[in-house]
Amino acid sequence: MAKESVLQIRIDSDLKEAAEAVYRSLGTSLTEAVRIFTRQSVIDEGMPFTPHMGRPRRVAAKSFGSFASFANPKLRGKEKSAFARAMELKHAHSS
Repeated sequence: MAKESVLQIRIDSDLKEAAEAVYRSLGTSLTEAVRIFTRQSVIDEGMPFTPHMGRPRRVAAKSFGSFASFANPKLRGKEKSAFARAMELKHAHSS
């Protein structure tokens, strides 16, 4: 799918930096996360999550992904680096 449109938004600098760090640690970018969010919104025909005003959940710093608690601790590093390499390859080919 050709990327023909540009989306510009204004966002707090600290929030942007924190989000970029999160997605970088996941092997992707904030830009790709926005694309994913947008595509999932279209698929779901709404927000792809339920917004709430409750206390934010804190995830352990060493966790990786939704299923981190189920992962074999001895393999987490290999799995994370494999995911990061896959994302790098994906983005290298999509440029």
